[in-house]
Amino acid sequence: LFDFSPVVGALAAAGVMLFGINLVHRQTQFSEDTSIGLLFVGMLSLGVILVSRTASYAGNLASILFGDALGVTSGDVVMLLVLVVVVIAASVVLYRPFLVLSFNEQKAQLLGLRPRIAHAALLVLITIAIIGSFRTVGTLLVFGMLVGPPAAASLMVRRVPAIMSVAALVGVASVAIGLIVSYHADTSASATVAVTPVVVFFVGLAFRSIRRRITASRNGVIGHPA
Repeated sequence: LFDFSPVVGALAAAGVMLFGINLVHRQTQFSEDTSIGLLFVGMLSLGVILVSRTASYAGNLASILFGDALGVTSGDVVMLLVLVVVVIAASVVLYRPFLVLSFNEQKAQLLGLRPRIAHAALLVLITIAIIGSFRTVGTLLVFGMLVGPPAAASLMVRRVPAIMSVAALVGVASVAIGLIVSYHADTSASATVAVTPVVVFFVGLAFRSIRRRITASRNGVIGHPA
């Protein structure tokens, strides 16, 4: 509609959303989930309205919402690599504030870790990840890649550093598996990649449930010998 790069628009929208999330979180009693949900729906709806004003409405909308994993250019790959380095470096430097903040904001304040700054930095890193991924899996499916790998990793390991490492491995494996399945099954590459970590999560959940039942059964047999 305004004839500029989608990345520029994504950065502007991300800035507005970051400001809105912080505003709702600080000025009301609502949780971050509520503010993210409200702003996600609002910003997504606004984006659809703007895209609907263009001549190639259907094609642009599909690309924005669902991405095009097979249409990634070398420039997109370079940008992704740069963003990956930035996110990893920032996560390592700010690991302690992020860790404490995720469990108890008041404790982070007492330890002098400046939770508000850490919170804003965390939102910025999430935004960078979304902006870097929306060309490949789209603005809707990117949330599957953000939530799926950490959720799956939390079923496998307990310590935070291990969860971060396993989540990264699950994410990389999901991309490889998703592309292979998409090629052989002739399905949407972006959607297949995004749904893979969700499938991994539920498979892991099923295995954990079965393992717990087997353990409980064995303990019951040991505790009540015939």
